Amino acid sequence: MRLYLGLLHYPVYNKNQQRIASAITSFDLHDLSRLARTYGVKRFFVITPLTDQQELAERIVRHWTVGYGAKYNPNRKEALELITISPSLEECLQEIEALEGEQPSVFATDASKQNGRAMTYTEAARVIGSGKPFLLLLGTAWGLDKEIFSKADYILDPVWGPTDYNHLSVRSAGAIILDRLVGR
Repeated sequence: MRLYLGLLHYPVYNKNQQRIASAITSFDLHDLSRLARTYGVKRFFVITPLTDQQELAERIVRHWTVGYGAKYNPNRKEALELITISPSLEECLQEIEALEGEQPSVFATDASKQNGRAMTYTEAARVIGSGKPFLLLLGTAWGLDKEIFSKADYILDPVWGPTDYNHLSVRSAGAIILDRLVGR
């Protein structure tokens, strides 16, 4: 499986639908890297143009991969070693292409339907099983900027429960999505 995970911090929206760069959280780094390791993702890209946020992420990753945390919790080390920090989606895609020898297709995620382009998880799982490289792109804050959807090859159906409430954390949504796409 040639699946990569990306957590995009820019461009995303705030609750007022303004384009922003969101802050990195250590919870996202820990939980999504463990999720990526559990589901066989090749690399987990944390994407932000903000140098202070890149430095924060690098410091957290260093602690758990070469610092005291690496000895304290080898399982966490194994998961956080999957993290690559990238300043932009374009650079992330270039890195995947360099690793794979071909450009990856992008699956964007959203909590709402995007112009009727949404793909079911059953359809997406078949596409991912084709052997091509793919980037599953998760958004932070209040979701991916519309510009990202215009660049995406596929947009996944939203994750819905039995109610009309639809505001999951990115960690929860990511876990549900990966399980639907590649879980046993």
